[in-house]
Amino acid sequence: MSNETDGGIQLEYGVDDKPPLPKSILLGLQHVAVMIVPATAVAYVVAGGVGLDPTDTAYIVQMVLLFSGLATIVQAYTVGPVGARLPIVMGSSFTFVGASISIGADFGMAAVFGAILVTGFAVEGLIGWQFKRIKPFFPPLVTGLVVVIIGLYLVPVAMDYAAGGADAADFGALHHIGLAGLVLAIAVGLNMFTRGVTRLLSILVAIVVGYVAALAAGLVDFSAVGDAAWVALPAPTRFGFEFEPIAIATFAVLFLVSAMETVGDMSGVTAAEGRNPTNEEFRGGLFTDGLLSSIGAVFGAFPITSFSQNVGIVNFTGVMSRHVVGIGGVFLAVLGLSPKVGAAVTTIPSAVFGGAVLLMAGMVAASGFRLVITNADLDRRNTVVVAVSLGLGLGIATTPEALAGLPNAAETFFGQPVIVTALSALVLNTFVPGEQSPLFDARPADPDADADADAAAVDPTDD
Repeated sequence: MSNETDGGIQLEYGVDDKPPLPKSILLGLQHVAVMIVPATAVAYVVAGGVGLDPTDTAYIVQMVLLFSGLATIVQAYTVGPVGARLPIVMGSSFTFVGASISIGADFGMAAVFGAILVTGFAVEGLIGWQFKRIKPFFPPLVTGLVVVIIGLYLVPVAMDYAAGGADAADFGALHHIGLAGLVLAIAVGLNMFTRGVTRLLSILVAIVVGYVAALAAGLVDFSAVGDAAWVALPAPTRFGFEFEPIAIATFAVLFLVSAMETVGDMSGVTAAEGRNPTNEEFRGGLFTDGLLSSIGAVFGAFPITSFSQNVGIVNFTGVMSRHVVGIGGVFLAVLGLSPKVGAAVTTIPSAVFGGAVLLMAGMVAASGFRLVITNADLDRRNTVVVAVSLGLGLGIATTPEALAGLPNAAETFFGQPVIVTALSALVLNTFVPGEQSPLFDARPADPDADADADAAAVDPTDD
């Protein structure tokens, strides 16, 4: 077990620690339980917006689970230069929802998957390959703010789940709020007032109790389980490919934002150890994002990226073991091959997940704030960067209709709170003088070496 490090938290298990197998399985299931609904929700939302039939919708959900699992395993254990060897759970990101719906409606799903195929590894692979060069543009002040806005942006999503789901006919009904409150109270209570395995599995226990309560109240629908097949294999090029320039340009920008999200999530994970990721970890993590997204597009999966609520689990439980997350990846891959098992998992009511996701969203935001405070002085300059970036991001999140006068493409682009916060922080931090800026007062990585070089230049007596 790992002890608390400077700026980190008390870890029960470090990144290379292996908890006992039974405990690891339960901890891995906990990661799956928290992310499976939002991961599959992306497929449901896009399929509904484009007008896909139930068969195609179910297939895309299956592929999202399969490639989420494969990417999670690669992040935990690596394949050559691909993978970060960090506990990063992967899933389909809401960043791409709006563009996928608009492009799918205008050009068809073939254009969506063609754009993902081209831009996935081309954009994130290039960023990962050259990350050492561009890393100074992503100091903890910038990546921390990205983590913060990701967490805060998830809060309304969590509240929608807690109220029964945004499309629920009885949205906000007392039984939904009661289930979410029960899950939240149990998770917090077990984490704060118990020790050992009970504290580590507090979220999973809370979800199980909430599910049992939902069963007792008659709020669980098993009809989808009976209709689902036991096994279904991937079908390459099921939707075909078309390469529309507008679609490619749009997804290229979104993959840049996805890379910033992944950088922020990786920083949020390693913040538990009181450090930032290494160049190799950043490169491997970004390679995984891009490569698995491009490969997944061949089979009909939406882009795969790091999942922020699972960063919250790491910080909430103190379990940073990549082996636990690897087990979670295996579960996801199995779910992706068995629609019936996946359908059984999705019978858990949205409100049950809402209580857990609400807690995780807050933990993500808190880990981002810790990343900023630990690594950046909140002087006047940095405080202004924080204020402007979060102000604009939250402004867009709470009042998206303020951009209604922009052209459709600009409204779609600037209507993403993560995009607005990330770009604001990046531009302000880059061009405003300060220690975090790569252009002005940044300190050299090795001052002693630079001083020696200067001395040699002044006194060139050495042969």
